[in-house]
Amino acid sequence: MEDETVEVPRYFMCPISLQIMQDPVTAVTGITYDRDSIEHWLSTAEEVLCPVTKQPLPRDSDLTPNHTLRRLIQAWCVTNANYGIDRIPTPKPLLNKSHVMKLLRNLKSPELHAISLDTLHLLARESEKNRQCLIDAGTNGAMISLITKFYKESRTITVGLGQALKILHLSWLTVPEKKHIAKEDHNLIDSLLWVLGFDNMIGDDLIVDVQTHAILLLEMVMEVASTSVLERLSFDFFKQTVNIIRKRTSPHAMKAVLRMLIDVCPWGRNRMKTVEAGAVFELVELEINGIEKNVSELLFCLLAHLCSCADGRAQLLKHAGGIAMVAKRMFKVSPGTDDRAVQILSLIGKFSATDEVVAEMMRVGAVLKLCMVLQVDYEPYLKKKAREILKLHSNVWNNSPCMPLIF
Repeated sequence: MEDETVEVPRYFMCPISLQIMQDPVTAVTGITYDRDSIEHWLSTAEEVLCPVTKQPLPRDSDLTPNHTLRRLIQAWCVTNANYGIDRIPTPKPLLNKSHVMKLLRNLKSPELHAISLDTLHLLARESEKNRQCLIDAGTNGAMISLITKFYKESRTITVGLGQALKILHLSWLTVPEKKHIAKEDHNLIDSLLWVLGFDNMIGDDLIVDVQTHAILLLEMVMEVASTSVLERLSFDFFKQTVNIIRKRTSPHAMKAVLRMLIDVCPWGRNRMKTVEAGAVFELVELEINGIEKNVSELLFCLLAHLCSCADGRAQLLKHAGGIAMVAKRMFKVSPGTDDRAVQILSLIGKFSATDEVVAEMMRVGAVLKLCMVLQVDYEPYLKKKAREILKLHSNVWNNSPCMPLIF
């Protein structure tokens, strides 16, 4: 930053970063550091010691702003501005709990509601320390109450609702143990599903943004939901989440939906409800239209779950391009996707193999891809699965040039 002819006073340099301090603070050991550097040290070091004195430091150690040193550094920067040295800005005052609580109280005032919500959102975006302060002041509970109020009053989607969702999402990412935020709050789940139910008009970026954050929050709720909640998810839950795939709401939203449906599938009748909501058809359509590889991996994982039941396989076979899509994507995405594809073809070959289906598997190249599995360096269990299905229908597929490979 500084010209070689300018000598930077040693006590202006942070002992950790060896850069000019932007926000000098003094630890209880009497050593001054740049705030960002010492806070990162305190939060990440395995053994928390003062980097200079090697004395023990508590992780929540008080750091006292060194205003005198900061002013000296700023004055020195101004004096040496001709050498290309920029003046360091005065740090913003640290956020405190009382200020946040005042903002939360202002949410009840129609005149101050919008500006208070906007301020809370800006604070949440600014730093993890701010988010922790928001959490300590009860912001999460206030945002949940606000979101459910929108739902109960059947309001339309607004910027304010979007900000409440974003604040809660940002705060949730900060909390190591999330269970106490929502627990079994069915009102929150119903509120998020209500947001997902709005029609996404073309070009309406607000609805896309709000629904994306709603699905990200819903995924987080499902991660900490109890078994009783997961086993009793309503059909509307699956209808609205599958609708996100159908509408192609946003890449982030679709990934979240796929991850969430994979996680909830094993519980209760969730697999059947997902199939009844039309997920299989939408997954095939999504893959045919082209998606990123990491999305394809999630899609094939979910599709394999759904094809483990008869109705799921029936829906895949009902789609004119179902089997062809599975065969076509093999060897084009990842070994994990190939594993799921072989699993899907195996389930179809064992439990849904009518004469028409067996003929179609040959026609669209599924048999050829199964034979190719035997030729590549895949796990023995996967080759075994491919060989079993090839043997099972060898009397029909014996005209294929690759069939001798299975014997």
